[in-house]
Amino acid sequence: MSKDKTQARREHLARMRAEQKRKERRTAFTMWGIGGAVIVLLVGAVAFYMVNVRATTSLDAVATAAYPGAQHVETKVTYKENPPMGGEHNPAWQTCAVYDQPINNENAVHSMEHGAVWITYRPDLPKDQVDKLKELASRDYMLMSPYPGLPAKIVLSSWNRQLKVDSADDPRLPKYIAKYRNSGDQAPELGASCSAGVDTTTAEAPIPAAAPSPGASDAPSPGASDSPKPDMSPEPSASPSPSS
Repeated sequence: MSKDKTQARREHLARMRAEQKRKERRTAFTMWGIGGAVIVLLVGAVAFYMVNVRATTSLDAVATAAYPGAQHVETKVTYKENPPMGGEHNPAWQTCAVYDQPINNENAVHSMEHGAVWITYRPDLPKDQVDKLKELASRDYMLMSPYPGLPAKIVLSSWNRQLKVDSADDPRLPKYIAKYRNSGDQAPELGASCSAGVDTTTAEAPIPAAAPSPGASDAPSPGASDSPKPDMSPEPSASPSPSS
C-alpha cells in the first residue's frame, strides 16, 4: 500500500511539473507575442514617420523641363507651363522684388534665367499666408507676385524647375529656395544681375502681342493728303565772283 502511495505521489508531482512547464511556455509565448507586436508597431510608426517626413520635405515633386537660354523676343509668349519654367523671354529682366500686382511672364522668365526664384500665388490667398511668402522673398534673386489662374495656391518657379504647394507653411518652400536660388547649374546665365531691370507690372507696361510692322511709324495718318509737299529747303547761296 505504501508503495502505491509513493507511486501516486510521483505521478502527481510529474503532472504538476508538466503543467507548470506548459504555463511557463504559454507565458513565454504570450510575452514574445506582445513584444513582437510592440516591435512591429514601433517599426510601423517609425516607417510612417519617415514616409511622412519625406513626403512633406522632399523635393521629389519638383517638375523639370529642358529649355535653352538666350531666346529673346519683343512680343508676348504663349508658354507651355503656367506659370512658365523657361523658354523665350523679353530682353529686359524683371527687377527682383516683391510685387503686389501681376508682372509680365516674359520679364520674370528673364530673371529666372539669371538664377532668380519666382514665387507666385493666387490673388485670393489669405493675407497671413502672403506675409509668410514675403518673408521668404525678402532677399536677392527672389521675385514674388500674385498670379491669376494659378494651378495651385502657391507655385515656386526657377529656370527649368517648378514646385506646387498649398500652404506658405510647407517645409519644402525654404528647401526649394535654398537649392535653386542663384545656385545649381540649371540657369543659363546664373549670377547675372537681378536688379536694375524693369519694375513695372503687367497693367503698367503690358508686353505687345505682335511686333509693329516695319515703317508703321512713317505711314501717313488717315485722311492725310497724298499730294507732294513743296520743297521748303533754303536756296543755296551764290558763290562769290572771282576777283579780277
